[in-house]
Amino acid sequence: MRLAGFAIATLTPAILLACGAAWGGAWIWAALFSMALLWIFMDRISALTPAEGEFPAGDGLLAFLGVLQLAFLPLAIWALTRSLHGADWVVALIGFGLFFGQIGNPAAHELIHRADHRLRALGQSIYIGFLFGHHTSAHRLVHHVHVATAEDPNSARKGLGFWRFLPRAWIGSFKAGHAAEQALCHRAEGRRINPYRLYVSGALAAMLVVMLVFGWTGLAVYLVLAAHAQSQLLVSDYVQHYGLRRAIRPEGRPEPVSIRHSWNAAGWYSSAMMLNAPRHSDHHTHPTRPYPQLILPDGAPMLPAPLPAMAILALVPPLWRRVMDPRVPLPLNPPSLAPS
Repeated sequence: MRLAGFAIATLTPAILLACGAAWGGAWIWAALFSMALLWIFMDRISALTPAEGEFPAGDGLLAFLGVLQLAFLPLAIWALTRSLHGADWVVALIGFGLFFGQIGNPAAHELIHRADHRLRALGQSIYIGFLFGHHTSAHRLVHHVHVATAEDPNSARKGLGFWRFLPRAWIGSFKAGHAAEQALCHRAEGRRINPYRLYVSGALAAMLVVMLVFGWTGLAVYLVLAAHAQSQLLVSDYVQHYGLRRAIRPEGRPEPVSIRHSWNAAGWYSSAMMLNAPRHSDHHTHPTRPYPQLILPDGAPMLPAPLPAMAILALVPPLWRRVMDPRVPLPLNPPSLAPS
């Protein structure tokens, strides 16, 4: 996908939000429209679909988006406590929350997968800013290892509704990530410090600074924005792995991760806005592949609508199950994996 497509889809909301924070009115409504509705129209314009595989890593845009997340957190709190009121306030709260959830989360996700320690640190800082620092560890050490198994808190089994999944995934990933980090520290024999200390202390420090600068109202706004961003990440995990399970080998270990173990979604603009996160099978089979190079593999499970639409559907569990349960494939146990 052309890098310009990612830049337009991700930076347009940022520009509109910055203008909306200062002046409100049409600017802030346009910002919300650019994330909540524009993708519906743009995804349908197939003639504008960018070509595949033309660009390398796109780290410059990625780093810039990461810095924007850290800058827009205080900007959002300032706008919601000092600048905007009434309907503009509500629209800004939703708009900034979508920016952090739909653009910030994918940017941080890409950053923590980078080999460059500076980019990884930036991604970690974003998650700490979202009060979700443990995801840095849980995603890499638990989710990618145990995806599509019962050992992964972020892989929802068939029939589990999102609102039941949400607390289980949050708490389960926190505990599992901590256990994985503790195991690494144990093997390092004291030469490694568990990063959970940074995750927790960083979150507490961020909340303290917000309270001192913006007061209790600012802290309440910060917590709502962080919760909004976290819930969007978790609903993406829910949607992208719902019901899919890896076959278990005779020795009790799961089969290797393949394209069959993640749901994918079409829609070029919604995909560009989320840095190709909907091309999820390719990411799980090639975790270090840069987002511009991700593809939709032939034969990978496909959602019936773009990812934002499916995320909204997931908020209504009966409707979600009616749409998705018939589409969940039966677990495959190839003859080569079946017990003798």
